[in-house]
Amino acid sequence: MKFNHLSKPFFILMLVLGLVAGCASGSGGGMGASGSSSAEQAIADAKSANAEAQSMGVAWRDTGKMIKAAEAALSAGDEAKATELADKARRQAENAMAQAKAEEARLAENGTLSAGGASAGGAMAGGDSYQVIRGDNLWNISGKNEVYANPYQWPLIYKANRDKINDADLIFPGQVFAIDRNASGADVDAAVEHAKTRGAWSVGTVEASDEAYLAQ
Repeated sequence: MKFNHLSKPFFILMLVLGLVAGCASGSGGGMGASGSSSAEQAIADAKSANAEAQSMGVAWRDTGKMIKAAEAALSAGDEAKATELADKARRQAENAMAQAKAEEARLAENGTLSAGGASAGGAMAGGDSYQVIRGDNLWNISGKNEVYANPYQWPLIYKANRDKINDADLIFPGQVFAIDRNASGADVDAAVEHAKTRGAWSVGTVEASDEAYLAQ
């Protein structure tokens, strides 16, 4: 009887210690082997992908904002939301790079777009104008640092020079295009949205989507 009397509190003590150990081992469920939470890792992955997209000049403006929102959610203790936002930002950066590579490949396949061969650099006729050289297309002109440093803004050039450009997919060496330096944020957003959603195109034809964009 004495043994049973002593063993009961000992059993309870062991049970409590076991529960504490279990809680301690389970409390870091969101932690990785390196000590980082899954949300922190997701944010790090998103930043890495966005940095790569920025180095290519194709990062989307809202990707960075999404990453900051993920960091804010993590600071507020909402790891699930932080992870969701970070994953979305990473996928957006990856999609931007994939789309840019696909666009470049598509342009490279069609020699008429680059007017017969590549040429290094570009020719700025003035601060607000650009002279087309061999190898140019609106996509790579817009991506030049001295123009917009973002190839997705090419519709701004198209719109500003609608009197000189019949088909956005067909330009010629020697043409001098005006570069709109006063485009509003809304104009830039509309141009980028059109570049991303333009759809199928063919040389020598003015696409309906281009006409709709010019009519805005």
